[in-house]
Amino acid sequence: MDEESELIQPEEQSCWASLPDVCLRRVFWWLGDRDRSRAALVCRKWNQMMYSADLWRYRTITFSGRPSRVHASEFESALWYVKKFGRYLERLEVKFLNPYNAVLTKKFQVTMRGLLSCLGKSNNRLKSLSIQHLELDRLVWRNSIRSSFVRSLSFFLKKVGKHLDYLNLKGARLTVEQGCHVLNSLSYMRNETVISELNIEDYFSHHLAVYSSPQFKKTMSTFHNLVSLTLNYNCISDELLEDLCENNASTLWTINIKCHIHDPHGQVIWGMSWAKLARQATNLRVNFFFERIMKYERLARILLREIPIRSLSLRSCYFSDPDWSMRPTLTDLLPTFRHTLQKLTFEFNNNHESLDEQLHVLILSCRKLFYFKIWAFLDVRFVEQILKSQEEGQCALRTLKVRIYTNRYETNEEDRTLREIYRKYRKLIDSELSYFVIAYPMM
Repeated sequence: MDEESELIQPEEQSCWASLPDVCLRRVFWWLGDRDRSRAALVCRKWNQMMYSADLWRYRTITFSGRPSRVHASEFESALWYVKKFGRYLERLEVKFLNPYNAVLTKKFQVTMRGLLSCLGKSNNRLKSLSIQHLELDRLVWRNSIRSSFVRSLSFFLKKVGKHLDYLNLKGARLTVEQGCHVLNSLSYMRNETVISELNIEDYFSHHLAVYSSPQFKKTMSTFHNLVSLTLNYNCISDELLEDLCENNASTLWTINIKCHIHDPHGQVIWGMSWAKLARQATNLRVNFFFERIMKYERLARILLREIPIRSLSLRSCYFSDPDWSMRPTLTDLLPTFRHTLQKLTFEFNNNHESLDEQLHVLILSCRKLFYFKIWAFLDVRFVEQILKSQEEGQCALRTLKVRIYTNRYETNEEDRTLREIYRKYRKLIDSELSYFVIAYPMM
């Protein structure tokens, strides 16, 4: 009888029992927290797999900003995760979606205080931290709540700053004093910080002329290892460029600059400051993102010929101004950067002027351009002109995205023409392009 049982046992045993650890770990990787906890109860091997460091290195914690029973456990589960597996964490992203009232911001602040405190005690391997779009200048963030959160975050960054490589605080909207206090925590007990990627886009509240703050200039001088820097144009000054040249020239590859109509952007930056940085940081590429700043005079003050611009985005967000013309920008300003431009994004309301020819000439002049996206009033045949130039080797686009605005509700005629164009150049499109073209009624 015993011999018979021994013969039958291997056949009855589940194939999961002999599954290699690497495969089992992959299965666990796809499970949510609740399913992982249940699976850990199956056997000792699966329980051990539950505590595999590979499963808990990356984490996105999302808090709903709306009162709801469904989301009531989000705050408790976040603390549970950090207490149980926070020591394995290497990359953490925290999202707080549009807080509805001060009760929820208070709850978030208390939860983050406990979360960051626990992480600070148990974790010594965190490399990346992202806490975006908090908008701390909104009324739902009372002064006491905001101050408490800033203190908790600063204290945490003092502990982990020595091995943190990436920090994203986009959309925090702090005062200059509070913002600099948080950033200074990264260099606590040291004269410099080792962070290589820093995103402080919309980090300061709107309307602040950060470029004139001595405190901000002193704070930025502590960064000595930057590879990528993202910020607003109201932070840019000759002194900042000088600091970047002196402390980060050997490492700096990318500067992303957002310039919004509501941010101060009238400061004078000397071309020689950009030229010196470009000479020292030989791999530097600058990407500009303009929001509702479309007039030539303003753009010309910012887009100096000494800047090695790789990417440019101009968006008017559907606003229309009959006194504004895009032609000088397309014909006189942007061709200045034809040797470096690789990506162009336009979204504007040009109902009062035709720009098809100017756009076509600009694309042909930018020999390195591989990405072109435009939402504007255009003739449908503009797309055919671009595809013909691509076929003849006059341009080398890899991405073409076009939304053609019309003043009619019906776009049947445009749609029919676009289908004909696609059939004509289908072989070219399928083999060379990421292609999206549509007619859109702009009423």
